[in-house]
Amino acid sequence: MSDPAAELRVEIKGLMLDPSSNVPIVILRDVENQLFLPIWIGISEAQAIASRIEGIEPPRPMTHDLLRAIVGHLGGKVTKVVISDLKENTFFAALHLHQDGKEVVVDARPSDAIALALRTEAPIYVLQAVLDQAQAVDLAAKATDQDKLKKWLEEISPEELGKYTM
Repeated sequence: MSDPAAELRVEIKGLMLDPSSNVPIVILRDVENQLFLPIWIGISEAQAIASRIEGIEPPRPMTHDLLRAIVGHLGGKVTKVVISDLKENTFFAALHLHQDGKEVVVDARPSDAIALALRTEAPIYVLQAVLDQAQAVDLAAKATDQDKLKKWLEEISPEELGKYTM
């Protein structure tokens, strides 16, 4: 039996629009077990994540760039982001910061936490308990490449996957 408090490292596998609602979804993948976790997010956060993935540098700092600068100017560092809970179909995250020899944990929406992690190159984790509760999808047998993953995500119903929000 797995430890529900275990932090599993994830990577961003992609962004897509929910075909039924046109709401953006960020797809996280557990690096070791090939589990996929979709999280429905807001349009602004999806744009912030996509722009960083694509290497687009805005002419002026956007919100997550500003937050990164503030943390840095105050002598802090984002050490990791953890998708830490799932309550009533809403995911929760925690920013782990290091400042003046202390660890500070700050509550955040997963989409904002992911956008900040991308800007600070901090690792992203999901608690095992969250993966279990969300019934993360094991696509190792179902999807072996990007096209199959996209096709599967387009065809699955929200009832099969579970519709979760930020």
